[in-house]
Amino acid sequence: MESKLSPLSKTSGLASAWQRWRGRVNGMPVLGSLPYIAVKAEAIATLESPVAYRETLLALIAGAKRRIMLATLYLQDDDGGREVLAALYAAKKAQPQLEIAVFVDWHRAQRGLIGKTRSAGNAGMYKEMARRLGPGVEIYGVPIQRREFMGVMHLKGFIVDDKVLYSGASLNDVYLQRHGRYRLDRYHLIANRPLADCLAGLLTEAVRDDPAVHSLSIGKTPTTVSLRNAIVRFRRALAKARYSFIHATIAAGEVGITPLLGIGTRGNELNATIVQMILRTQRQLVVFTPYFNLPGPIRKAVDNRIKAGCQVTIVLGDKAANDFYIPPEEPFKTIGALPYLYEANLRRFCKTHQRAIAAGLLNVQLWRDEDNTFHLKGLLVDDDYALLTGNNLNPRAWRLDLENGLLLHDPQKLLLAQHQVELDRIMAHTRRLEHHSALDPVASYPLPVQRLMKRLARVRADRLVNQVL
Repeated sequence: MESKLSPLSKTSGLASAWQRWRGRVNGMPVLGSLPYIAVKAEAIATLESPVAYRETLLALIAGAKRRIMLATLYLQDDDGGREVLAALYAAKKAQPQLEIAVFVDWHRAQRGLIGKTRSAGNAGMYKEMARRLGPGVEIYGVPIQRREFMGVMHLKGFIVDDKVLYSGASLNDVYLQRHGRYRLDRYHLIANRPLADCLAGLLTEAVRDDPAVHSLSIGKTPTTVSLRNAIVRFRRALAKARYSFIHATIAAGEVGITPLLGIGTRGNELNATIVQMILRTQRQLVVFTPYFNLPGPIRKAVDNRIKAGCQVTIVLGDKAANDFYIPPEEPFKTIGALPYLYEANLRRFCKTHQRAIAAGLLNVQLWRDEDNTFHLKGLLVDDDYALLTGNNLNPRAWRLDLENGLLLHDPQKLLLAQHQVELDRIMAHTRRLEHHSALDPVASYPLPVQRLMKRLARVRADRLVNQVL
């Protein structure tokens, strides 16, 4: 018999509930006790490329009959972003009854690109298209903190009628591969009404109606300063929010999916689940992360599994595949130091675990494909658990940003072949790091990067910097 539960209500006993509310790993309920939405395995598809991601999204929008709700960090003012926004207006014109809402980060939408000239940001495009094409496509700015560096709206998931297109990718030229270059992510299409209702319900009930959230496409946009108190209350409310759904038993031919929400360090069920997934690994763990800057709890859990003799594979981008990388022939900007800082983190990690690398227990796979970039994140645990998420598995995501994820429990191993095909496709552009010395030495870095790293190390600020990257 099914009963309506939130993930928090599945804890057993007051002590367990208290531990979980505090965001601790010890005393947390085992993964198998989490509630699930039962989804037929054939309703879950892994898309193979950014092109498939773009084409699938546009096809879903064109065929929508009831609702379109998109949650993304940003919808960019470029050809890719305009193509998606134009498709939304076209869908509204074809189906006037459609409910269309897009949720983006408040701060990110109202500034220009880092390193570029000051501008009104993507919000200028939203207002321009609304004036020209009329109402019906609402774009909401979601402020997680009063300033962007303190936290952003990093929820993911596109809900179109009863389907969910889930990816860590945002919406712009490079994520959608509009002009040749691409930024690789993971892409999954799930056809299931309870899951779609669950993700949409949080956006409508916990996000859209909050006084801190405002339209960026219609009317006068309030200042961030005027929303200061509302933003503080909003963040507190989000820390208590959970996805609500009907818990169902996984039957033959089905996979269980648990939507997870997380913000901050206390009561963050997404963070707690990530750690427990890693610690639960018995044989093999695959970690995808675009920026090698693991939070302490993840680092400790990974170290634990390596010491336990599990095979751990970490897939990340080569520094030249980092979206902040600046080729040596181009003028240097401070933001271009980030890929080198991440590589320094990786060098220290590999040096610590050199024996495990030599023994084949730890595989560090560096991804690079010409001038394309890498943005994958998530986990694969043994053959029966997987995490789809936009969480970058770094301290910023762990402490500051509003994140979500979909935990897939597959006890019948129905998705194993899909996971393997996805992994093989990703690994085709990677090389195994055999020794920490194979990474470029600091002496080969651009001089401005060397000077910056020395200054940070001298005042011991490198660890502090890592916490906000």
